[in-house]
Amino acid sequence: MSNLSRRKFLITAAGTTAGAIWLSACGGKKEVATPAAAPAAGGADAPEVTGVSLGFIALTDAAPLIIAKEKGFFAKHGMPEVKVMKQTSWAVTRDNLELGGGGGGIDGAHILTPMPLLLAAGKITKSQQPLPMATLARLNLQGQGLSVSKDFLANKLTIDNKAGLADAVAATAKTGRKFKAAVTFPGGTHDLWMRYWLAANGIDPNKDADLVVVPPPQMVANMQTGTMDTFCVGEPWNQRLVNKKLGYTAAETGELWKFHPEKSFSMRADWVAKNPKATKALLMAVLEAQMWCEDPANLDELCEITSKDRYFKASVADIKPRLAGTFDAGDGRTVTDSPYRMRFWSENASFPFKSHDQWFVIEDMRWGYLPASTDVDALVNQVNRADLWKEAAKAIGQEKAIPASDSRGKETFFDGVVFDPENPKAYLDALKIKAMS
Repeated sequence: MSNLSRRKFLITAAGTTAGAIWLSACGGKKEVATPAAAPAAGGADAPEVTGVSLGFIALTDAAPLIIAKEKGFFAKHGMPEVKVMKQTSWAVTRDNLELGGGGGGIDGAHILTPMPLLLAAGKITKSQQPLPMATLARLNLQGQGLSVSKDFLANKLTIDNKAGLADAVAATAKTGRKFKAAVTFPGGTHDLWMRYWLAANGIDPNKDADLVVVPPPQMVANMQTGTMDTFCVGEPWNQRLVNKKLGYTAAETGELWKFHPEKSFSMRADWVAKNPKATKALLMAVLEAQMWCEDPANLDELCEITSKDRYFKASVADIKPRLAGTFDAGDGRTVTDSPYRMRFWSENASFPFKSHDQWFVIEDMRWGYLPASTDVDALVNQVNRADLWKEAAKAIGQEKAIPASDSRGKETFFDGVVFDPENPKAYLDALKIKAMS
């Protein structure tokens, strides 16, 4: 089972094609998908309700929900009273989803992709009962980082440096403690990226490291006080660490798995069942917001809006560079027009491939967050509502954006390991380091 620590940490004050990509720093015109000028739904197509409470964490990949609110996409589709509410941690997001809007919580959220699967399985709810969830869209691909303290600059850690990482872990052990790695939620994407990176480089995350949970906006403050050696989190917090000269980015998570899925837009399944027209309206708005977010003409405005205290409470200097593809690792390595930058719409970023949810279920089985007896396909088919995504895409004139299959096919990781969604058991069996219940 997982050995995630429960120790206390410093808490700081929380305050029209699929080929669109950001313009590179050197310029160059790229084709950008644009939202259709469809009229707001009315009459028989009008949403059952005009609002709902949605949660988000202060991370760059929450932008589609924020933009859908700020730029009027929710209102355009008959949902002017949508509330987009900041959550202080993924645990709070979980708790508020369990409460639901009727109980003073929320009915949907910007969320770590594995969380709806874990909620539906009843593995992370306070009640220990299943909370049926519906994943409606993926919000982004890539755009996370594996960062390390400046104390390990000499180790020159990268995505693939077994010797350097082994030395860092050994040096830490000589001080009487384990190499401390912070993640954002047990079984969430950042936990899985951290575990994959460590294990692929020969470090058993359960035996050789001490994995701890820290909310995303608090990562940098904890690094500053020496609370951790490495962390995995979304932007803009890796960039802020570099800007404050407290550490460096060993790797962008796109290096670990190119075009990997990251956050999702998910709702309580009971709300979706009760409000199918409102669900479609929300999805249409979010998809249009994702196209807006990826349009390079909107980059400056996107950064200005999300930098506000009610959203990220971060400077444009923290948010903009990596979103634009400018990558300064903080250790002398620099890249412009990075292929690993965050995508909101291009590369089928928005479509919730079922094969990706399969991988997350398998990895959560690998590390003991889900039992080895889990029916992978049943859980994925229960939660993943790619069917609703397709309906929304058609409604906004984006039929060409609908993939031919719910599976993206085989996926290859930086260490050469291949995940074949047609045979997930073979992938799991071949992994050398794991901790299954």
